[in-house]
Amino acid sequence: MPAYLITPAENRGGGDVLIEDDALVLTLTERWARFSDADGIVLALPVEQIASVQRVDEEQHEPAPREE
Repeated sequence: MPAYLITPAENRGGGDVLIEDDALVLTLTERWARFSDADGIVLALPVEQIASVQRVDEEQHEPAPREE
């Protein structure tokens, strides 16, 4: 399941945010970080308010075999 850890640019006592959803997709633009699923936008944050966004879910697919 896709999961992202969002660290705010300024810590005002709120701390980090974890968002996860089976169909979660992150879209980055010059001004926004948008998280959406099949129903639409779940969360939108201005990029200047974010220090980092890190995908933290465990990868469920094994890597493709390498050809030698």
